[in-house]
Amino acid sequence: MEKEESVVKKSNEQPSRPTESLTDHTTSENGHHDLAAPQALFQKLSILDRLLTPAILVCMVVGVVIGEFVPGVQQAFDTVKFDSVSVPIAIGLIVMMWPILTKVKYEALSRILLSRRLWMHMGISMILNWIIGPLIMLGLAWATLPDLPTYRTGVILVGLARCIAMVMVWNQLAGGDGEYCAILVVVNSVLQIILYSPYAVLFVNVVGHTEQGVHLAYGSVAISVLIYLGIPLLAGVITRFTVIRLKSKEFFDKTFAPRFSPLSLIGLLYTIIVMFAYQGHHIVQNLGPVFRVFVPMILYFVIMWTSAFALVFFLARREFRKKNTDSGDFSYELAVVQAFTAGSNNFELAIAVAIAVYGVGSDQALAATIGPLVEVPVLLALTWVAQYLRIKLQWGPPVQRRNVKV
Repeated sequence: MEKEESVVKKSNEQPSRPTESLTDHTTSENGHHDLAAPQALFQKLSILDRLLTPAILVCMVVGVVIGEFVPGVQQAFDTVKFDSVSVPIAIGLIVMMWPILTKVKYEALSRILLSRRLWMHMGISMILNWIIGPLIMLGLAWATLPDLPTYRTGVILVGLARCIAMVMVWNQLAGGDGEYCAILVVVNSVLQIILYSPYAVLFVNVVGHTEQGVHLAYGSVAISVLIYLGIPLLAGVITRFTVIRLKSKEFFDKTFAPRFSPLSLIGLLYTIIVMFAYQGHHIVQNLGPVFRVFVPMILYFVIMWTSAFALVFFLARREFRKKNTDSGDFSYELAVVQAFTAGSNNFELAIAVAIAVYGVGSDQALAATIGPLVEVPVLLALTWVAQYLRIKLQWGPPVQRRNVKV
């Protein structure tokens, strides 16, 4: 009796690359992550990442309760201000960003930048992140929140802030390429300092035709970006090189980074408590608009992730048909990088800018705060989808067959 048995070559094999990556994450010996069930993927998250969504929910509730029942909260936080933002909140916003930006291996940038493949994927990422993404979020915000201009502005601000934080976690869980993910994070960090301010003015004031009462000024946004992204980026670079120079890279990776990273989550949760304490009464009176903000954000994450993933898969199949070989320029690992980079947002920056420009008690800041609450569960689910598509889709040469006698 003869049965035909398929022998599948690994579709995601790539030419060998230098072993050093730009991120501090590790992979299996062959550079890939094994396919895992949803439960296993969830277990790969650190305890802090696993608790992020419920922790955000708890902090929101605590903040609302404080704002509703504790008198004089806002006045207490407004005692000392820094660039129109209370100092306690400003500290929380900067602390959110600082640990994240210490994890990028800036010392490896010169070597990585010599890769032709990197420049090709960087071009694709720039189009997805800085042209298509903002336009899609703008369209979704207007389509779902036409009668809520202030909440709509907050959603647009989230769409303009490209992800530089959690994308490295999602990329690791889905088995993406750590080197390319990290370099895109660095590029997006620099571009946000340059582009976020003019983009915010363009998409909110000009393209969005926002009403006069919610216009934002370029100078206010530029100062906010320099403070809440520039300061932590500089601090991240200084911290990384100082610790490595004084101790060692192994000490930084295995001791310092794991202990320093939770500071980012503490800053985020602290900021959320303060924000919702400011807006406790406002939130209770406007539950309908708050829940409506979920709609454009969920649609955005799904549309951007699916589009980017499908684009890289299409290019991978076209490349094989053209060359009849798998060069590795468009592989599953790179599809994961592009998809999660395009589908994620830097909600910390959006929150910081919304607070600085419109105030901590504004609808814009409240809408931006919904970002992390939606992003974490949606993108975690998409890591499961990515692992499923890794097996179901043909990324490399067609299946080879041989006859096996049983």
